[in-house]
Amino acid sequence: MARQWRIEFEGAYYHILSRGNERRNIFRDNDDRVSFLDILGKMADRFEIEVFAYVLMDNHYHLLLKTNKPNISKSMQWFGATYTRRYNIKHKRSGHLFQGRFKNFLIENDEYLILLSCYIHRNPLRAGLVRRLVDYPWSSYPVYAYNKKPPEWLFTKPVLSLLDAEYKQKAYRKMVQNYSHEEKKIWEDFHYGLFLGSRNFVERIKSKYLTENPDVEIPQKRQVLRDTNPETILKKAANILKCDTDVFLQSSRICASDKLDRDILIYFLWSTGWYNNREIGNLFSLGYSSVSRRVTIMKSMLSKDNKIKKRLAALKSLINRLSENVISNENKTQRKLCVN
Repeated sequence: MARQWRIEFEGAYYHILSRGNERRNIFRDNDDRVSFLDILGKMADRFEIEVFAYVLMDNHYHLLLKTNKPNISKSMQWFGATYTRRYNIKHKRSGHLFQGRFKNFLIENDEYLILLSCYIHRNPLRAGLVRRLVDYPWSSYPVYAYNKKPPEWLFTKPVLSLLDAEYKQKAYRKMVQNYSHEEKKIWEDFHYGLFLGSRNFVERIKSKYLTENPDVEIPQKRQVLRDTNPETILKKAANILKCDTDVFLQSSRICASDKLDRDILIYFLWSTGWYNNREIGNLFSLGYSSVSRRVTIMKSMLSKDNKIKKRLAALKSLINRLSENVISNENKTQRKLCVN
């Protein structure tokens, strides 16, 4: 399974989601749920995490939290492993409990924080488990809406303080009841299945945490950058090298200088990590293995020829400019965070 892209920094807000393996239940009884919340509290204390909201469903859970240290990966790894171990011992089983790695969605600011807390708390209602959310005991909703005593590790003030009302609990109940009318707003600002916020927010995160050579094993990294059409990149790169790409396509036999230009462009596209060999080959009417051979040849030439190094260095400036552009061509239909 492909790795998730983990962006970690002090003061980051996250929506965390994880499901049972093969969508199986992760709770068999209420004791499991109590155990889960106990471990959640221990994680919050040990890793200095502020938990704002939670809901435990049968086969998955949602968390809304803030990390005071850049440690979301370490903390959630400890949490998942600890709960799985305790669950397996109790139920005399072995193996994975959760379906791969947890999903994390980075949240921009307070505006989205309160909307997500409403979304999380409405899960039992959407799943048809209850008619009234107050009747569902395995979420933080009763604390927010009816001032039920919270566990020590639950922070409600950051969310409730956003409500401009004298009676916070009443205002929160009303907001959750009317939330279905606001839900569309969240998905309009949900980018790449990873960011919840404005385009400027995505740009800031992208410029700070996305390198020129993203790890191809992390599809989210690749997706953020590869929104730029490869044909557009090729055309701009060819202009920098002052070569004509039509020459590569119109003749099966090309001269040595044109072949070198072509191979430099192939290597350049490959080195970004944005596109695979098949995608690159389609641009040059070459097969997958041919692209692989051209890349191998260029690697050898780069170790010996400084002129080629300089030409590739000139293309690096193109990558830098592209990485600073406003994100474009985003998917119009955004995938929802939860499928009950």
